[in-house]
Amino acid sequence: MPIPDEVTGDEIDKDVRQELQSLPKTLAEDVARNLVMVARLLDEDPEAAYAYSKIALRLASRVAAVREAGGFAAYANQKYSEALAEFRAARRMTGSVELWPVMADCERGLGRPEKALDMAGAPEVHKLDKAGQVEMRLVAAGARRDMGQLDAAIVTLQSPELASNSVQPWTARLRYAYADALLAAGREQEAREWFAKAVESDRDGSTDASDRLAELDGVEFMDALDEEREGERGVESPSVEDRGADKDVDGEKD
Repeated sequence: MPIPDEVTGDEIDKDVRQELQSLPKTLAEDVARNLVMVARLLDEDPEAAYAYSKIALRLASRVAAVREAGGFAAYANQKYSEALAEFRAARRMTGSVELWPVMADCERGLGRPEKALDMAGAPEVHKLDKAGQVEMRLVAAGARRDMGQLDAAIVTLQSPELASNSVQPWTARLRYAYADALLAAGREQEAREWFAKAVESDRDGSTDASDRLAELDGVEFMDALDEEREGERGVESPSVEDRGADKDVDGEKD
């Protein structure tokens, strides 16, 4: 697949660049450029990101960063079995537990919420940093909801991180998940309060909390194009008879 000339491969994280040093220089550059494309396209064009990840995997499957990138690209395309295999390979290579939450979420994607809950209670969770532990809590709550255990999902999300007034990278998503669980359980007023809190902390627009809050408040948004079409329908075009009448009026003025 084509890669823009301005992509040199130097854009990748220094830790990944260090991993690629085990490869011949030219090969390392090719792999790095493909990894840059994976990172750039993962959100806006997951299919293209997946295609670039497959090239990187073909070139350097023994590099942990490449296996991890392949896992995230597969995950973004809901190829959960493939993603899980890549994440497991990366973890074997590095010994890191960093990917534990997303591996558990792959289990959810494969229809195995019980397995995800088992992973949420595993010793590996205690080795995660705070962000990883919050992510694991989100996955566990999702697994509870998959199993129809709404009250348990709500309790799972109740934590010091949820109660804290400080805004962290995970705050908006945690509050949003809690609001959504409350709404699913029929606790609409509480849900509204937490969607509002999610909006307050969502500085980069990572959730649609504002839309959900407006929906609960009964606010309807109309697309600008729809409004334009409504306006066109509201102003009727002159009929053939009307256009003829205009000509008569003009004739009288003359």
